[in-house]
Amino acid sequence: MNKDDINSIKGLLSSPKTIVIIPHKNPDGDAIGSTLGLYHYLKSMNHTATVIAPNDYPDFLKWMPEESSILKYDSKKVESDALIRDADIFFTLDFNALNRIGQMETAVTEAHGIKIMIDHHQQPDNYATYMYSDVSMSSTCEMVYNFIDMLGDSDKIDANIATCLYVGIMTDTGSFRFPSTTSATHNIIGHLIDKGANNSEIHNNIYDTNSYQRLQLLGRALSNLKVIPEYRTAYITLSQEELNTFNFKKGDTEGVVNYALSLHGVIFAAIFIENHQEDIIKISLRSKGEFSVNEFSRAHFSGGGHTNAAGGKSDLNLQDTIDKFISILPQYIEDLKA
Repeated sequence: MNKDDINSIKGLLSSPKTIVIIPHKNPDGDAIGSTLGLYHYLKSMNHTATVIAPNDYPDFLKWMPEESSILKYDSKKVESDALIRDADIFFTLDFNALNRIGQMETAVTEAHGIKIMIDHHQQPDNYATYMYSDVSMSSTCEMVYNFIDMLGDSDKIDANIATCLYVGIMTDTGSFRFPSTTSATHNIIGHLIDKGANNSEIHNNIYDTNSYQRLQLLGRALSNLKVIPEYRTAYITLSQEELNTFNFKKGDTEGVVNYALSLHGVIFAAIFIENHQEDIIKISLRSKGEFSVNEFSRAHFSGGGHTNAAGGKSDLNLQDTIDKFISILPQYIEDLKA
């Protein structure tokens, strides 16, 4: 985002506006953290701001400051459509293609408000008037921090903003261990702690809230783990029946794919989760090094994301999806053995 864009946005925000802030469907810690962090900042600047999420998200994100103000489009469609129609400005955070917001896509596409994208995923669509897109960033929350700083308002970051942004940076960096974590990331985290983010409490709220059934589901997932050593690949499956057995709730499979990636010698990992409600198999992909799961997912499973973390889906049944996945691996044998 260049100086002209920043100056234009400063002009837009120089007087009170009605603003809608949108994360992607099935929002994660970075999506909710970035939208709420920006929400608190805009409210402090006397704007009328509302976060509208396409649908619900995991319970372990529902302690965040003013999380209860978020509207869920799938259950508050009439109210949300009115806000979308009347908004002066839209901030779209942690996604870069409007098909990532599900049923909201038509309403947002047709709305007349100015659209501002802040996102760190690859290959953005060209739908926004102003785009802050940087794939080198650890998280959208880090970008929101930079955005506030570029506007000259880093002194306005308070404990609420700091807490929300800390959540997204922590979760999207795997607690600061992924390669996208830079010295700049750590400097920002230090500033957020100075501004009131309680790092120990945040970590406990996100990671230490397991239910008995969630741990039982993790046990089942690990018992389903398969390794394909000749391709340095491992994968996990969970059927709808298994999800039902352990009273699956949104977010219960968050991070499970990383157990497969942690195996010695494995550089490519996947989890396949059956979803009868949407009639798809949801896929999460992770990798180490230069093997791009973003390119793999875009080519074969209608998805995308980052080089080392991506998602996708399959319209085949669970077994046929696994068979397809395994059949594709020989095409990548040189990359996987590199």
